Amino acid sequence: MNDGVAPGSRSPSPGEREPGGPDHEDIVRAVLAASADGIVAIDEQGVIRYCNPAATELFGRPVDDLTGSDLGSPLAVGETVIDLVLPGGGSRVVDMRVTTTVFEGERLHVIALRDITRRRQAERELEEALERRNVVVAVAAHQLHNPLATIGLLVAVLRDRRVAADAERRTEILARIGERVTHLQGLVRKLLTASRIDAHEAGGTPEHVPVLGFLIERLADLGERAESVRLSCGRGLRAYVDRVAFSEMLTNYLENALSYGRPPVEVRAEERTEEGGGRWVDITVRDHGPGVAPDFLPRLFERFSRDPAHGQGTDGAGLGLWIVRNLARANGGDAWYEPQPDGACFRLRLPKAGAGERTWPYGDRS
Repeated sequence: MNDGVAPGSRSPSPGEREPGGPDHEDIVRAVLAASADGIVAIDEQGVIRYCNPAATELFGRPVDDLTGSDLGSPLAVGETVIDLVLPGGGSRVVDMRVTTTVFEGERLHVIALRDITRRRQAERELEEALERRNVVVAVAAHQLHNPLATIGLLVAVLRDRRVAADAERRTEILARIGERVTHLQGLVRKLLTASRIDAHEAGGTPEHVPVLGFLIERLADLGERAESVRLSCGRGLRAYVDRVAFSEMLTNYLENALSYGRPPVEVRAEERTEEGGGRWVDITVRDHGPGVAPDFLPRLFERFSRDPAHGQGTDGAGLGLWIVRNLARANGGDAWYEPQPDGACFRLRLPKAGAGERTWPYGDRS
C-alpha cells in the first residue's frame, strides 16, 4: 500500500508547483485582485504601473485609464488620510499607506488604499451627537435652575407663620409656584421630544385626526390664555398625522404666539390642493406682535436659537420652533414663517387624510 504517490514519482518540494497547479505569480495576482484594499504601484516618475480592481473602484476610473497615468511626484513612505476627489465630483476619505520595494531592479512605491468614508462619517455623527448632548445638558441645567430656585424661595416664604396666616397672600404664592411648575413641565416635555427627534423616533404612527376637534382640545389645555385665541376651521377637515406629534406642534406654535406676540392670536385651518394634485391641511398661527427681526430669520427654526430682542423678558430654551419643523417633516409635511406687516405668521402643512396614506414619503417615519 502506498500513500497516494505513484511509483517512481516524488512529492513536490516547497516552492515547487505541481504540474497544472497555479504558480507563485498566479497566486499573488489572485490575492491582489481579491483584496478589499486598493493596491497601486507607481514608479520613480510617479507613473502607475499596476492597480487592482479595488483601486479602480476607489478612483472611479477603469484599469486602462489608470495604468500609465501620472499620479504625481513620489510619495513619502508612511500612513496618512487623504480626501480622494472622484472624476464625477464628490470625494472619499481614504487611509493611504505607502511602502517601497524593488521589482526587477526597478524601485516602486506600493500604495495601499482603504476607503474609510463611512467610518469617518460615523465618527463625525458621534461627535455631533455628543456635542448636542453636552449642549442639551447645559441648557437644561440653566433653564431648570431659575424656576427651581424660585420655587424653593416661595416654599420658604410659605413656611413663614405670618404668611401662612394670610390666606390671600398664600393663594398668590401657590399660584406662582403652579406657574413655575407648569413651565418646568413644558421644558421637560420639549427636552424629551428633542431626544426622540435625535433618536429618529419622532414620526410616530399616523392616523386620521379631525382637525377642528383637535384644535379645540389644544385650546382647552391653555386655560384662561385661550380667551385671546380666535379659531377658524372647516368642518370635516382631517389630517393624516401622528396624534402626539400633532399636539406637540400645535402646542409649541400657540405657546410661541402667546409668549412673544400680542393678542388676538388667530388660528386658521384649511385644505390646500397643489397643482400636482397634493392635498394638504394648512394651519396658520398668527399674532399681532412685533414679528421676527429680519436678521434673526435665518436662525428662527434652529435648535436653542432665541431672538436676542426677547431674551430677557421671557422664559424659553429655544427648542419650540425647531421641534415643530422636525416633527412636521417627520410626518410628511413642513413648517415655516411668513413675515407680515403687523405681526408674526407661522405656517404648518400636514398631509390630508385620504391622501397621506397613499403618498407617505418616509417609510420608517423617522
